[in-house]
Amino acid sequence: MLYKFKILALSLLLPLPVAAQENPAWEKVFNRINTEVQQNSKAYSTLQQASTTIGHRLTGSENGKKAEEYAYNLLKSYGYETVHYQPFEVESWRRGQLRVRVGTDANHLQEIKSVSLAHSPVKADLTAEVVDMGNGLEADYQARPGAVTGKIALVYLGVLPGSAPGTGTLHRSEKTAIATKYGASGIIIINTVAGGTLLTGTASVTGKLITIPAVCIGKEDGLKLKDQLSSGPLVSTINMTNFSGVIKARNVIATLPGTSFKKEKIVVGGHLDTWDLASGAIDNGIGSFSVMDMARTFKILKLQPKRTIEFVLFMGEEEGLLGSKAYVAEALKDKSINNIAFMLNYDMTNDPKGYHTTSEACKPLFQSIGNIASKIDTTFKNTFSSRAGLHSDHQPFMLHGLPTGGSFGGKLPKGGGDCYHADCDGFDLVEESGLKNTVRFSSMLVYGLADAPKIPTKRLTDAETKAFLIANKLQEPLKIASDWRWAD
Repeated sequence: MLYKFKILALSLLLPLPVAAQENPAWEKVFNRINTEVQQNSKAYSTLQQASTTIGHRLTGSENGKKAEEYAYNLLKSYGYETVHYQPFEVESWRRGQLRVRVGTDANHLQEIKSVSLAHSPVKADLTAEVVDMGNGLEADYQARPGAVTGKIALVYLGVLPGSAPGTGTLHRSEKTAIATKYGASGIIIINTVAGGTLLTGTASVTGKLITIPAVCIGKEDGLKLKDQLSSGPLVSTINMTNFSGVIKARNVIATLPGTSFKKEKIVVGGHLDTWDLASGAIDNGIGSFSVMDMARTFKILKLQPKRTIEFVLFMGEEEGLLGSKAYVAEALKDKSINNIAFMLNYDMTNDPKGYHTTSEACKPLFQSIGNIASKIDTTFKNTFSSRAGLHSDHQPFMLHGLPTGGSFGGKLPKGGGDCYHADCDGFDLVEESGLKNTVRFSSMLVYGLADAPKIPTKRLTDAETKAFLIANKLQEPLKIASDWRWAD
């Protein structure tokens, strides 16, 4: 996913002096990491190989299975004795046929280039009036009671130019949930990227089938429809077939045992799965293959920090964080969640310039690690952010009070943003230097966090987690997604 964080509590700070927590031995280790990754990184070559030999990595498909096996075998080849699959059952969705037509009446319709959004119904044959619902936010529907009942909502994916200052936005799945709540019989979402680019992704907040057909159309077509609606009514037909069924998928986990605090665990994860329109080299090849190269780096250098590290390749992220939810559910069941000291997530991370975390208390530790990294390479600016957001694999961990974080501050390769969830997200977009920077600076963070004498934060209690989420204004989207488990 692209920029899945809704950055709501954000503070970018200048680099600080070396903190008291810094371990003098880390500089030597970080220099070894830097040299190894610069000279021998395999992230670029393995991502290229997987993109060529596997293609897309859709959860539940044959390609998804091949990707799981590829990650397992690759981690084994790096010398990890403890590599295992974590199986889970997932309601898999695959697109079938789609035809969207729009006109002034049912007898005068023109076809519009479109793509189904995931978890749309298995079959839909809909003819209904189209209603412009602006940004598709709750306020847009409240301002026009009953306007969309039994009709097709036309909404913009982001925030329309000319919207009121301070207008926020929601995920496409949340906009679909709101349209359903107010009685819409279908939803057409206008992409924000020019050039007729179509976006796919889930329209479901739960990872389950939704009750109305949801499609995406290009920006130019969408804005044209908005202009036409200002002059008179429009009718649309949406005809689609899709597949949905329960199948099996697997997270892939490689474990590096700690030395002193073996029961304490740092989870380093990234989602291996993609959508099916392209190979998903940016979302999330650059993140997941960086995680695997971090694992390689630790093993080849024989690094042994105090805490255990789990390198996790999650499946099912695109379809509703299904793999990370399964991981957390199992950890709750066997109580191993109490051993997780931190979760670092790598989702479309590229060429980072600093570190972020949900825990402001970890700022001195994170910046002391970054201070060493910036001395090794001044392009690393050691910026820091304390923030909380949703829609990536850190979310299930955060919702159970665990501190999360990762690396941030870099730019996606040219074209990476526009090709988000689109048919142009291929390996040709990947920049090897950005991948190497993700691996080396992130490996330094992982080592410092795993080796610190003490991590200055802890798992929040349930009450503290609730207060934290409210403070970061995440209550509303979590309620929309039915992930808010607290009574008002």
